[in-house]
Amino acid sequence: MDSIKDGWFTETCTLWPGQAMSLQVEEVLYHKKSNFQDVMVFKSKTYGNVLVLDGVIQCTERDEFSYQEMIANLPLCCHPCPRKVLIIGGGDGGVLREVVKHPLVESVVQCEIDEDVINVSKKYLPGMAKGFFSPKLTLHVGDGFEFMKKNQDAFDIIITDSSDPVGPAESLFKESYYQLMKTALCEGGILCCQGECQWLHLELIKEMRTFCKTLFPVVDYAYCTIPTYPSGQIGFMLCSKNPKTNFREPIRELTRDEIESMSLKYYNPEIHRASFILPEFARKVLSEA
Repeated sequence: MDSIKDGWFTETCTLWPGQAMSLQVEEVLYHKKSNFQDVMVFKSKTYGNVLVLDGVIQCTERDEFSYQEMIANLPLCCHPCPRKVLIIGGGDGGVLREVVKHPLVESVVQCEIDEDVINVSKKYLPGMAKGFFSPKLTLHVGDGFEFMKKNQDAFDIIITDSSDPVGPAESLFKESYYQLMKTALCEGGILCCQGECQWLHLELIKEMRTFCKTLFPVVDYAYCTIPTYPSGQIGFMLCSKNPKTNFREPIRELTRDEIESMSLKYYNPEIHRASFILPEFARKVLSEA
């Protein structure tokens, strides 16, 4: 296994040249090629179990909540009535776990192309995969593109939990994909997609923001911190079909009791607002988009 050497897993990728991320490995729990990608789970020394697809860390038990809670709650708390939700990707179940917590959410459809990822997560990431047992869920193992083509004007919220734009996920960062999501959204619908890292992909983020603005009246970009993603930070591209949406001001402000009962460890109304405040270098570039 060339990514594990001397007891350390090291992640390298052409998307972040010249840098690497390493975690100490206690045990490799699973490693097989699925029909779509190389799937590995290992038990790490300090981050719990780690899911790796094609050599790139997707989630770790220790820090996954920050990404999952933000990608779910940023759009859910900005929609007046998010009854029907579609999740594209997210085979580990983490986003799903957060979405089904919302009392207003009545039904969730999840499209994950790789069933092996779902099965591996149920076995080795049970804290994330518990979303798969929700009665609100309809699971569709297959291509999200094809599913959306057949389901137009159907969802209040679409969340794309994708890996980075190489390999199977590359097309999820293209304008045609956003166009397809737009037609699958109901009137006033909102989408939220994994939006890459300001430290590494600012030009890609700018490009995405520019084409999103040609499709949607309201577009914004937020981010969260997460130690095991490249450069410790990941962003979210948010788009709304409702021109009155203000992503920076949640419509539904969760109370302390709700945050407690939903077992949230990262998201709260204050972090929601703060997540849109960008460092100056990123603000400058994205304000031109």
